[in-house]
Amino acid sequence: MPGSGGDAAGGWALINLSSPRREGTRLRESGGWIASFRRAVYRPDVLITRIPLEDELGDVLDKALRHAGLTEGAAAARAGVDPTKLRDAIDYRYDLTAAELRRLATVLRLNEVGFCALAQDQYPRPEIGALPFCVWPLRMAHGIGVVNAYLVGECGGSRGFLFDVGPSLEALLEVWPGSVTGVDAAFLTHVEAEHTGGLCRAVERFGVESAFVPTGAQAPCGCAMGEGETKAIGAYEITAFSTPGHSAQHNCYLVRAPAARGSCPLLISGDLIFAGSAGGGYFCQRQLRTHLRRVLEAVPPNTVIAPGHGPLPTVENELRFNPFIV
Repeated sequence: MPGSGGDAAGGWALINLSSPRREGTRLRESGGWIASFRRAVYRPDVLITRIPLEDELGDVLDKALRHAGLTEGAAAARAGVDPTKLRDAIDYRYDLTAAELRRLATVLRLNEVGFCALAQDQYPRPEIGALPFCVWPLRMAHGIGVVNAYLVGECGGSRGFLFDVGPSLEALLEVWPGSVTGVDAAFLTHVEAEHTGGLCRAVERFGVESAFVPTGAQAPCGCAMGEGETKAIGAYEITAFSTPGHSAQHNCYLVRAPAARGSCPLLISGDLIFAGSAGGGYFCQRQLRTHLRRVLEAVPPNTVIAPGHGPLPTVENELRFNPFIV
């Protein structure tokens, strides 16, 4: 079997949201995720709270300044905030008052409610609805952070679809669920070493017939997939949204099981959006923010978001609270 581990019971994180709700199984722990990650099985009524947010207040402030095209000094002056306090906050030393946070939210064009909640370490974590398939979040260390890839497939099945591949095949195999032995197709959100470093070796290792990448992306082993294209494979449909901004070529993928009426879709968002934040607009700040709202408004509110970093939120939650959506 691929990888060195087993299924959820033997050590792999599995989001199995296709089974009925059961009372008394809610988990609200916010403790150390890495320690508990390998033993966690998530059900429909579980709040995904154990994984820490990708961005803290300082990260959001730094991105917001770049999105707004403002220097620290200019933003501080407009908000009536001591520039030293703003600089300290960007460096993760927080001493901003509630009034100062509200004024900064106005100047930086941020969602005030979500921004202030993030500052108080109280950013809302949604309850996830019922997905018609299983999702394995494959969390891999990269540098000082953690990157997510996702395996999606029929619960109890031995094959699935892979979204992003992580920094290397070795890293991918360390978190691979042993029950899954084949991959029908792979989809890359964007070409960046931490997300696509193991592509060609993963294609060979799992016998992947098709690997899809954003149109225009320079990626070996990949076929172009552009805006609105849908791949129907078995009981599933995967539709691409072209979302440049973080990088020049970037896709999000909406995963649906059309026969399962009333179930939640899954949005593989790459580095477009995170729970409580957004990706850095390294290619184009304006395009990133435009696509952020466009994609979230194009999919059902109960859609579960599977981001490239951090925990899984929902579209409804992020439209309501994400600091970058106003």
